[in-house]
Amino acid sequence: MSSLKDQLIANLVAEDKSSQCKITIAGVGAVGIACAVTILLKDLVDELALVDVAEDKLKGETMDLQHGSLFFSTSKIISGKDYKISANSKLVMVTAGARQQEGESRLALVQHNVNIMKSIIPPIAHRSPDCTMLIVSNPVDILTYVVWKISGLPATPVIGSGCNLDSARFRYLIGEKLGVHPTSCHGWIIGEHGDSSDLELMGILLSQPPECWNYCCVQPHPVALWSGVNVAGVPLKSLNPELGTDSDKEQWKSVHKQVVESAYEVIKLKGSTSWAIGLSVTNLVGSVLKNLSKVHPVSTLVKGLHGIKEEIFLSVPCILGQNGVSDIVKVNLNSQEEALFKRSAETLWNVQKDLKI
Repeated sequence: MSSLKDQLIANLVAEDKSSQCKITIAGVGAVGIACAVTILLKDLVDELALVDVAEDKLKGETMDLQHGSLFFSTSKIISGKDYKISANSKLVMVTAGARQQEGESRLALVQHNVNIMKSIIPPIAHRSPDCTMLIVSNPVDILTYVVWKISGLPATPVIGSGCNLDSARFRYLIGEKLGVHPTSCHGWIIGEHGDSSDLELMGILLSQPPECWNYCCVQPHPVALWSGVNVAGVPLKSLNPELGTDSDKEQWKSVHKQVVESAYEVIKLKGSTSWAIGLSVTNLVGSVLKNLSKVHPVSTLVKGLHGIKEEIFLSVPCILGQNGVSDIVKVNLNSQEEALFKRSAETLWNVQKDLKI
């Protein structure tokens, strides 16, 4: 007796089960799921694969997304603990990682996350040797370097989400201060990602006497390029030469401080950051998968730039396309901006050089 499906549908051609555009997300915590939801709503892929070691949560999140299939156009959502489901991905996003535990040193936390990358990346790279890897896990700059080293991939398809969100926060806050939509406010945060610098500052605070704490807290490492901030092509520094300095009576420098502290403010209020990260990462995914050649401040290998001699990943304006970073925009930094950028590199190198990869 024919099944209901056979009675209803007359098959004419064999089903092609190959994916045209597949993304894998490794890690289904709050950030991973925020990335999954925003990617699905943007209709960027025809197949989404989710991987995590927590099988019950993974199954539950997958079912929850599958049940919403009516409302987006991705035809296939799969998941599993085995990395074989990631095979033939065009882009792999890594959001997995450990959080800092009470009493755990900064270096111990970083090493813990390095060990997690060592278990995740080789099987993924083996099954998707031509993929672009987008690292979201923190500390993102160091872990992007680690993923590059253990994946066997060239540096250009290994991207850290870096300062893309920091720059979005920067533009939003500038817009709020001016009463202008953030898309019309242009400005860049480069160097070390805000969360990573906060982790570095936390390490300093734990290792220094209390009288040093105030000094540490006013030394953020992401670099705000005030010299390039503009609205409609009008440089704000042409109107206020003291912009972003301690001498500025309007205290625009506080905008940069808010950018650095905003993640912890959100965590304090709701327990974690996720949605802004998901939106920021989806912005990067769209530029890669659609080969848009858009410029983003993402973490890439900066050895040879601005006097950096070590193999360090930091955020600089990069052109993103189907193969990852295709070009780097040559930004002219003033002496103060270059000094801050170099200090970001020094901070990361002091942690990175002691890692066991």
